[in-house]
Amino acid sequence: MTYFIETFDKPGHQGTRQALRPAHLAFLESNARRLLACGAKLHEDGSDVGGGIYVITAATREEARDFIEADPFFQGDLFAEIRITRWRKAYVDGVCHLQEAA
Repeated sequence: MTYFIETFDKPGHQGTRQALRPAHLAFLESNARRLLACGAKLHEDGSDVGGGIYVITAATREEARDFIEADPFFQGDLFAEIRITRWRKAYVDGVCHLQEAA
């Protein structure tokens, strides 16, 4: 199954985000096989909004929750809120995946 995880940083925690970023990137690299996509949310000018999006493969919602709780951003108490939603993969990089869901 695929899950969409959206995170929202605590206000005023950009310093925490920057301090944890190297460990966060190492975590993502070690979990690359599970990632369909991920990245930071940005303002139109390219500056950081404070939060991110992860689209991951996981067997259950609990497994998706375990994944985000293992992220150094979570462990460093960066997030004010996390939303986890099951997601149906329709198109990824212009490729239709709807037959897989049938």
